[in-house]
Amino acid sequence: MAFSVVFHHDATDPLAVISAPPPDESSHERAAREEREAEAQRISNLIDDEIRAERAIRKKEEGIVKILLLGQSESGKSTTLKNFRMRFARDRWIEERASWRAVILLNLVRSANTILDALSQEMDDLDPDELDDAFRFDDYYRQYKVRLSPLQAVESNLKRLLGATEDIQLRKRNSPTTIAPCGSPEFFVRSRTWRNFIQTTRDTESPRHSCQQDLSTLLDSTDVIANGKDDIKALWRDSDIQAMLWRRKTRLEDSAGFFLDSIDRLSVRDYEPTDDDVLRARLRTLDIQEHDLIIFPLCSESIFLETDTPKWKIFDVGGSRTQRHAWLPYFDQVNAVIFLAPISCFDERLLEDPRVNRLEDSFILWKAICSSKLLSRTILILFLNKMDILEEKIRNGVTVKRYLPSYGDRPNETNDVVKYLRQKFKDTVRYCSPEPRVFHIYPTSVIDTDSMSVTLISVRDGILREYLKRADLF
Repeated sequence: MAFSVVFHHDATDPLAVISAPPPDESSHERAAREEREAEAQRISNLIDDEIRAERAIRKKEEGIVKILLLGQSESGKSTTLKNFRMRFARDRWIEERASWRAVILLNLVRSANTILDALSQEMDDLDPDELDDAFRFDDYYRQYKVRLSPLQAVESNLKRLLGATEDIQLRKRNSPTTIAPCGSPEFFVRSRTWRNFIQTTRDTESPRHSCQQDLSTLLDSTDVIANGKDDIKALWRDSDIQAMLWRRKTRLEDSAGFFLDSIDRLSVRDYEPTDDDVLRARLRTLDIQEHDLIIFPLCSESIFLETDTPKWKIFDVGGSRTQRHAWLPYFDQVNAVIFLAPISCFDERLLEDPRVNRLEDSFILWKAICSSKLLSRTILILFLNKMDILEEKIRNGVTVKRYLPSYGDRPNETNDVVKYLRQKFKDTVRYCSPEPRVFHIYPTSVIDTDSMSVTLISVRDGILREYLKRADLF
């Protein structure tokens, strides 16, 4: 037999009237109502939990300075990140420095193999009997190729040690007659693989059996390089070989000369990498690299307690065309973008697309970043990078206006070129930014540790001042 439950409420309370159950509610209806109310409460609790979690995340992010390193491939982003870590995380940097030995040896060997590959192609393409007396590919050069042939195996072993993978797409885009920048297909290492390699080489008590094998691979590679170092030096210093490389437009890494000139030091069994070695070592990584740093401001300006100092998150995202789609998710809540524009590349073409001038590509990227509404309140910091290479090219007689007609009749001098390009980048910020913004330009050579130390301190102070202003603390 059904019966009704009568509820009494204060008729003067409007909320009580609204929330009160019907006066003639049956027990069955009451059970259904209470079930609905319980479900509604459960959902409400979930929403409250999500709100609390979001607030916790936002509170945590309030103490984070988020920095993006952007720019095309080989613009100097990874080297800039190394400078940050070397300057502001010195202890960790020193711990990891020895792990770069395999990368440095690989850079050296790939540069040597580039020369050998170019030599092979020159021999295949030209009839030695018809060559000018100034450059004959006779047994003298063929002997070099025979004696240095073990370097191919050394390169393969070092790649295997690092867990490297060839860039098949890049290989397909290059014709069979085109020599890649290091004479063999471009390769990359996944970020996680590289982190694991660093961790393993740092951990002297690691039980991993392959640690001994890794050391053996390094020592064997070093011995092979040591046995061939005199031949490598002779080839590198040969004026006819240099002329051949120039004639064939064979590209070497920017650091090739540094490592080839240092082969005596690098090819000893007890070799330990220096800061300069690591800065110049190139390792193309796939995926995003993220590093956390605690960067303290100047004591005279600091209003932070040590426990309140904001953590810096620096993201190095891939710069090749196939990786740029991954940039967008990292634009959210960014404090500053450091954009690397290699201004020495005015006479170079993109490796991914030889139809595109590299400087033009940098301007296109810069315009897209300046125009992005997601980055409208983000500090923009521009590094006009590779000043050292620009100076060398101009010193060697390369004419800027030949590749950059808009440069006109301005003097073919480094300072004039930098002034012209600086203004072009500034104009892009002025006309393309959605709103006025903080913007800084620094001419840089990121392998120059002394000048970069000064630059990074200036960058740090500028970013922290804006961080404090937006936090209403300054």
